[in-house]
Amino acid sequence: MNDEHVAAHWEANAPAWTALARAGYDVWRDVVNTPAFLELLPPVNGLAGIDIGCGEGANTRTIARLGARMTGIDISPTFIAHATAEEQREPLGITYLVAPAQGLPFRDGQFAFATAFMSLMDVADYRGALQEAQRVIAPGGFLQFSIIHPCFFPPDRRLTVDADGRVTAVTLSRYFERAEFIEEWTFTAAPEAERSRYPPFRVPVFHRTLADCLNGVLDTGFRIERIAEPSPSDEQIREHPRLQTMRVTATLLHVLCRKP
Repeated sequence: MNDEHVAAHWEANAPAWTALARAGYDVWRDVVNTPAFLELLPPVNGLAGIDIGCGEGANTRTIARLGARMTGIDISPTFIAHATAEEQREPLGITYLVAPAQGLPFRDGQFAFATAFMSLMDVADYRGALQEAQRVIAPGGFLQFSIIHPCFFPPDRRLTVDADGRVTAVTLSRYFERAEFIEEWTFTAAPEAERSRYPPFRVPVFHRTLADCLNGVLDTGFRIERIAEPSPSDEQIREHPRLQTMRVTATLLHVLCRKP
C-alpha cells in the first residue's frame, strides 16, 4: 500500500469516524490513550506545535486548550473539513491543512514540538514521517506519539474468552512478518442502532516490530526520553467493561523523544 491507498481509506472512514467519535464512542481514546498521553506530555503553553494525523481535531483541540499554538495536518480532506468547521464554531487559533505526514509543507524548525496520536502506525513510510517531524521541529524540541503496541498486535492475533465473555489470554503469531493488510472494525461502544448507520472502518495496517518502531526514532536523530504502556484502571474497567482486554496485554505504546 502507498499514500494514495492510505488516503483513500481514511477519506472513506472520515464521516463515520467523526460522527461516532464525537458521540463519545471512541472509548480507547477518550478514557485511556488521551489522558495517558497528557500525563507524559511536557509543558506546551505558549509553544508552536503541529499535530500529525489530526483526524477531526479532537486531540489538537485538547493540546490547544493547554495554551499551545497548534497546526493540525491530515491526509483526509473530509477530516480536515470537520476539524475546520469545529474551529470556526469554537475558535482556538488552530490552523488545519491537508498534507501527508511524510511531506509536511513547513519550513525547517518551524515548530517547538509535534504530537501524533495513533497516526504514525498508519503511515506507509514510517521513517519518512519521522524524518519530516524531525525536520520541522526546532533543536531542543520534542515529538510525542502513541501507536498500537507492536508486540501485541501482529498479523495473527486471537483472543481467548471465558464463559462470562471476559478475555483471559491472547495468542499471537507472525510477529516478525512485516505485513500490510486492511482491518475492518468499528467502535464497539456504540449501540447497534448507531453502528448500523455506517459501514465498518477499513483501516490500513502496517505491522512493524518494536525494534522497527524504536530504531526508526533513533535513526532519525531523536533521543528517546520516556516510554509508556498505558492501561485502564480497575475503576475505568468497571465503568467501561470492554476495556478489560487492555489489561491482558499492553495495547498502547507512547514514546516521548527530543531533537538534540
